Amino acid sequence: MSSNFFDFQDADPQQSGFDLIPKGVIAPMRMTFKPGGHDDASQGWTGGYATESFDTGAVYLAAEFVITGGEYAKRKLWSNIGLYSRKGPTWGQMGRSFIRAALNSARNVHPQDNSPQATAARRIQGFLELDGLEFLARVDIEKDSNGQDRNVVKVAVEPDHPDYAKLMGVSLKTSDDGNSGAPAQAAPAYAAPVQQRAPVTGKPSWAQ
Repeated sequence: MSSNFFDFQDADPQQSGFDLIPKGVIAPMRMTFKPGGHDDASQGWTGGYATESFDTGAVYLAAEFVITGGEYAKRKLWSNIGLYSRKGPTWGQMGRSFIRAALNSARNVHPQDNSPQATAARRIQGFLELDGLEFLARVDIEKDSNGQDRNVVKVAVEPDHPDYAKLMGVSLKTSDDGNSGAPAQAAPAYAAPVQQRAPVTGKPSWAQ
């Protein structure tokens, strides 16, 4: 240690923790939400999970993704999952498609499987069941509001991907009609967890 604190020559070189993860990396992740306090009972959006944009009126889930394994374990990414936009249904449909794929990935359900078990695995009681969901996803890169590159998650990797079984540590079977990637076991009918986070009401504290 230097005898003079203000002599920084012998300080360790800075370790950059902000290098972008390369686009296309596939990794297991855990998804959680930052509650925004927006509820719409007519849509089934309860519990304060959704967020409404003050600028555009768009409604979304503010999601945080923590990589749970591999080279980039513990790294965090942030993305919004669209629920509603005044511009039309496209953004909300994109959000629904992502959630469907995330459920397929988490519950080992082939995207083309329309059996009763698969249908049940894609049905949830509310956003609570998605908060903490673990699945496989692909890392992408997009520009933020300042024009800087940032990592985001837009695509969940489903069981029909060739690397799914290896990265998720599960086994896949081949169905009688020759289609591979069907769930190794019939997906159970999922019930909402008993423990629930206290609902969040009103606007988030930072906006009050």
